[in-house]
Amino acid sequence: MSISTSMLSELLQALPYLRPQIYFKASLTALSHAMEDQVLAAKLEQPLVIASFQRERFYRQEAHRYQRLAQRSNQIYVLSAPETDFTNSSEYYEKIAFEPEDALSQEWHLVVIAQNYATCLVCRESVGSITKNKKLRENTPSLDMDTARRFEGIWTAERGVSLKAADLLLNRILEYRPELLDKIEQARQRFGLSENRGEATVIHSSEYACNIDTDPFVQRLVTYLQASQYKLHKAYRSISGQARKERLVNSIGTAIRRSLNPQEILKVAAQELGQNLEACRCLIYRAQATDVHAKIEHEFLSPGVPSILGGPWPLENNLLFREVVLQNDGVCVIDTRTDSYITSSKALSKLVKKHGILSWLMEPVFYQGRLLGIVELHYCKETIHDWQTGDFDLVEAIATQVGVALIQAEAYANLEELNQQLEALDRTRSNLIAITGHELRTPLSTIQVCLESLATEPDMPLELRQVMLNTALSDSERMRKLIQDFLTLSNLESGRVEWHPESLTLQECVDLALSRIRSRFDNENIPTIKTQIAQNLPLVKADGDWLVEVLAKLIDNACKFTPEDGKITVKAERNNQKMVEVTVADTGRGIEPNRLEIVFDRFYQEEGALRRTTGGTGLGLAICRQIVNGWGGEIWAESGGKNKGSQFHFTIPIIESSQEQKPSKVKSK
Repeated sequence: MSISTSMLSELLQALPYLRPQIYFKASLTALSHAMEDQVLAAKLEQPLVIASFQRERFYRQEAHRYQRLAQRSNQIYVLSAPETDFTNSSEYYEKIAFEPEDALSQEWHLVVIAQNYATCLVCRESVGSITKNKKLRENTPSLDMDTARRFEGIWTAERGVSLKAADLLLNRILEYRPELLDKIEQARQRFGLSENRGEATVIHSSEYACNIDTDPFVQRLVTYLQASQYKLHKAYRSISGQARKERLVNSIGTAIRRSLNPQEILKVAAQELGQNLEACRCLIYRAQATDVHAKIEHEFLSPGVPSILGGPWPLENNLLFREVVLQNDGVCVIDTRTDSYITSSKALSKLVKKHGILSWLMEPVFYQGRLLGIVELHYCKETIHDWQTGDFDLVEAIATQVGVALIQAEAYANLEELNQQLEALDRTRSNLIAITGHELRTPLSTIQVCLESLATEPDMPLELRQVMLNTALSDSERMRKLIQDFLTLSNLESGRVEWHPESLTLQECVDLALSRIRSRFDNENIPTIKTQIAQNLPLVKADGDWLVEVLAKLIDNACKFTPEDGKITVKAERNNQKMVEVTVADTGRGIEPNRLEIVFDRFYQEEGALRRTTGGTGLGLAICRQIVNGWGGEIWAESGGKNKGSQFHFTIPIIESSQEQKPSKVKSK
């Protein structure tokens, strides 16, 4: 059985002077609760109460209230369309289960009639509201759309209207539960109800005026209206917070899309986050789990707050940082004066006092489980900061964005480095072709000319024949050294060299290197070479043959670029790092400051591959760097610029107990 007639329509038809109003769900809840509480406050009254809840789900929220109402009266009737276990029953009060297709399923009714007062609420949900909420619930099933539901109907304390509404509802109840006829007739007789009240329906409540305590009704109504207002304010605040979060995340996203420069992205993130959360100080810095300290790279400051930008930030003894690493989650300190993390650590207590931190939030920046950095918020005011739930979500969202930005920037930097390496390889290839073409073709041409002359001219004078042979031998030696340098550098770079470290006297190695240089330039004038080896210099630990090779190549290089009237100095002294520092200085051509590092690159030629005035392949300094790195030393160049000479330095580890070690002999090549 399904009844399509609307209760509201019947009431308006019976009482045409009534004018329906629009109500929101929150208002109806406040009114109905106030009406129910008025019944609960009246101890001697046993009123008639009729409530229609549309659906069982709405009834379940109020079932406990109607059990309390049933203790006040035996004339309680509750109607609802069943969804699970709502059935016709008379356990606490009378339950009436109507068909879901009944017009009551779209209406909300509450009628209370007592001897000295009467109120009624008869409303029907608007069709537009039902359709809209249904669509919204389908799209967002977890969203409560009650606040958007609208109803059209009547709420009044006019007794005649309340009696008519009760009469109509009781008739509907009898349609579904005719067995309640006797009980309903008792109610009709007790409160003056009849099936056809006729003119009685226009009787106003003034005819029944008496001393009615309306305070419970008013107080409850005010309470629920205030609660609804608070919920509305809370909803607006939530929407505002969500909008703020979206704006902030979008601003960081825009910065990421605009630039892959991590410095610019982190600067924007620190500024936006600090301003939005009204922090006194916002820090963003890179950090890994094993770092001892970090460098503050980006900072937002409120006016009057001291800056710590560019300074070191301790991590090793920072219990908050360790907790972040351990838990893989952020840490919030509401009050640093009482928090156990702070009070139990002297280092943190000192840090908090130094920078005036009262409330502290530390959020990690992760990407795929890898710690990339930290976002910190400091509040340095006299009162602790009032954190909101959305604040933590916002910081976490920004930390995620920062993590993505850092990974993108890191990938871009790796790509740039790879491009530079490819460019360097391309230059190496070009230099290799140019240098080998020049260094191999020239001596080969000379050797070929000399051999052809010797073969085709048997009557060549003995002196000229000897010149031809010497020239061919000299150029073949030049080619041998070129090939030897290629093989040496290849073996050093591939790690195929076996090192044989031993205790050595540096003076002996210098003497062997000088002997090799003088034998090479036997018939040429070379600059003056002086040695300044510090007295009592400790023994060094290195492979003797390779140490002599480094000294010889550096001195040979100095001879090439220093005029005959110039001077070359070989110095050695102990530095403060348990190393001996050797310096080969000259007064020659010098090196431009921007080329001091690239002179150690393979095939580097200061004058260009084909325009140089000195021989060589540009591999000598590259070989020296590989050798020095092999024994754990360093090599570098210094120069005042063009025509101001140059100094090449390298370090060799020393033998700690030098006095007990006997130096090894270095074989001369």
